[in-house]
Amino acid sequence: MSQFRKLLLVSLASGALAGLVWFGAQYFAVIPLIETAESYEAAAHQGHPHEGEGWRPANGWQRTSSTALATILTGIGFAAILFGWVAVAGRPLDARRGALWGLAAFVCFGLAPALGLPPQPPGVAVADLTDRQLWWAGTVIATAIGLYLIAAPSGSWLWRLGGVVCLALPHAVGAPIAAGENLVPAHLVRQFTLASLATTGLFWLTLGASGGFLFARYQPMALDKPLRQTPVSLP
Repeated sequence: MSQFRKLLLVSLASGALAGLVWFGAQYFAVIPLIETAESYEAAAHQGHPHEGEGWRPANGWQRTSSTALATILTGIGFAAILFGWVAVAGRPLDARRGALWGLAAFVCFGLAPALGLPPQPPGVAVADLTDRQLWWAGTVIATAIGLYLIAAPSGSWLWRLGGVVCLALPHAVGAPIAAGENLVPAHLVRQFTLASLATTGLFWLTLGASGGFLFARYQPMALDKPLRQTPVSLP
């Protein structure tokens, strides 16, 4: 129960911290690009209002606070996934090892899917949502398995070869192809993709390093305090 409690606290603390850092980076590097892309999209759709879109937070503090809350909650969720897997693997963890785990998670959740489905701003043509979700999930799973097979300390060359196959398989199948016309200029799309990947990488690095630091900080408290035994005096 103490291990579960520690895992929960580390996930909450590191996830909230990394999510806050992620939001701060997005606020300065990504959100301005989104607003610019939305202006292009609005200009293209001028005179053709969208119907049935539902409620949206208003620009200003409402949108900013909603984005910050969603980002922090997403960070906590990803932290639970990452450190839950670390706990199942039974690997020791400190800030350096945590940063490596974070970089591996960035490859799985960010970099590998972006090779086929890069982050796109509003106004860019995209493929069917279900097809994109299925390909993204398959890419994450295949990349995670591939990295595990390659990095396994006791793995043979067959394992590593299988890992390379897993890494390449989603891209050999190919991501869903978008249909439609882009409403934003190509240079804005490139800037958005690079900014999104950079901020996502910062998030995973912060998450892994901070979580590893907390694990290393609280682990000695649980293991390095031997039970004191009261000496028994014999008559």
